[in-house]
Amino acid sequence: MARLFIGAAGWSYKDWVPSFYPKSQSGKFDWLQFYSAYFNCVEVNASYYTYLNPSIVDSWMHKLSGNEDFSFTIKLHQDFTHKRIYNVQNIRDTMTNLNILNSEGRLGGLLLQFPYSFAFSEANLDYIRVLIDVFNLFDCFVEVRHTSWNNDEVLGYFKSANITFCTIDQPLIGKSISFNPIITGGSAYLRFHGRNYGAWFKSLNVNSTEKQTYSEQSERYNYLYSPGELIEISREIKEIYDEVKNIYVIMNNHPSGNAPANAFEFINMLTEKREINIPENCIEAFPRLKEIAA
Repeated sequence: MARLFIGAAGWSYKDWVPSFYPKSQSGKFDWLQFYSAYFNCVEVNASYYTYLNPSIVDSWMHKLSGNEDFSFTIKLHQDFTHKRIYNVQNIRDTMTNLNILNSEGRLGGLLLQFPYSFAFSEANLDYIRVLIDVFNLFDCFVEVRHTSWNNDEVLGYFKSANITFCTIDQPLIGKSISFNPIITGGSAYLRFHGRNYGAWFKSLNVNSTEKQTYSEQSERYNYLYSPGELIEISREIKEIYDEVKNIYVIMNNHPSGNAPANAFEFINMLTEKREINIPENCIEAFPRLKEIAA
């Protein structure tokens, strides 16, 4: 059976206090160390916004020195995927951090996440090919959000290059790609953005020059999956257990601590663990977790 990695997209969220992180924190309290006590992976999204100083990545290794089973996946900087303007130094900065994680055995892979506006075309597929060639030393997970990418030419290339075609759950608006685990590489990478249709639709119509607050940007991910939705999704994930070596389940419905809450429920459903180690304050914020808490 595939090895399961279940976690969230990021861990540094102030609004996870007190629904996940405790309200009372000592001076020695560290969010990553706390997070890693409950989950075995995290998707780094800070790397999408900035080129992280290698000393920061080194500090993660130090903090997790006693936790050998924890892995990171890195979200590629927006210069590569959204702006599509990058230089040699940008590549070097990205490679440096990937190599640090890889040398420590903590790199799950590199996420290349493209926007809905990046529809399939021969030119866009060629652009992906170029990026894959640049980062071919690492496992690559490619997320596209437009249904036009779900075609034989694309899937054939992904399979030949052993690239993971990301499975995403998102509101189905317009030509949005639907949730369908398609195996093209040695791993499966599933990202859950929530099903907040109203906020998602609004975000698609925001002018690119319009300034949005953090809360406004995050609102489209403000969604808590119901137990029924998670059960249905879990059934589909279990169907691919024997097709890949690794399965990453990443919750990106991060506002208000919804992501860790749903991640705990996925751990319960996908590993068939009846009792999960869950912080008491998280159970207070999400009472239904009491049924699966140790």
